[in-house]
Amino acid sequence: MPRDLTEPAFWVLTALSEAPRHGYAVLGRVEELSAGQSPLRVTTLYATLERLERDGRIRVVSEEVVDGRARRTYEVTVEGRQVLSQETERLMVRARAARASLGQARPVWTRASGWAHA
Repeated sequence: MPRDLTEPAFWVLTALSEAPRHGYAVLGRVEELSAGQSPLRVTTLYATLERLERDGRIRVVSEEVVDGRARRTYEVTVEGRQVLSQETERLMVRARAARASLGQARPVWTRASGWAHA
């Protein structure tokens, strides 16, 4: 059974769900999508791509040689879209619970600032 999504895998699948991309294009799109909050290192990206491909969540759709190096373009599979959709729903449930909890925070007393919402 494939593993749960790591944060890098979540961002890679999100970037690839829009359109097929090669590695460096994925890096740039993840930077944009995450507003710089989840930068990927090249080594993390390629390890994540390999794992997602092995788990059947992405596939190589083309391969070309550019400047003497192989450039693979990846796309999300049906399974990858399903996994990303499930993870998105899981995150939304968590975010709704946290927002609701924060909205119901009760005032607490602190020596530094007096009464404040926790």
